Amino acid sequence: MRNAMLSLTLLFAWVTASLAFGQQIHLPPMVQQGPNTSNVPVRTQEEADRERARKANEMLQMEIKRDTEKLFQLTTELKDLVDKSGQGILPADTLKKAEQVEKLAHGVKSKIKQSY
Repeated sequence: MRNAMLSLTLLFAWVTASLAFGQQIHLPPMVQQGPNTSNVPVRTQEEADRERARKANEMLQMEIKRDTEKLFQLTTELKDLVDKSGQGILPADTLKKAEQVEKLAHGVKSKIKQSY
């Protein structure tokens, strides 16, 4: 039994070693090390910061657009609630809807200020 375990362990080690030595790492031509590595483009910190700021601004613009669409939807719903009530008593969720509009409007305002 011990010999069988030892044989299996040695066989596993031999197979693993042969696979590891048989593989070769293939790098793209621009990444391979050698005398031609000096022409590999390198981004400066300033370029990386600009790219990061551009992406952050794009995300902020998408958030502003999304929030503005939601604000339009909420104000339309609020208007419909007020119109339905006529001169009578407003439904209970009217105040909640108005608070949602107010909160979202403040958020949009701060995001717009942030984008400048």
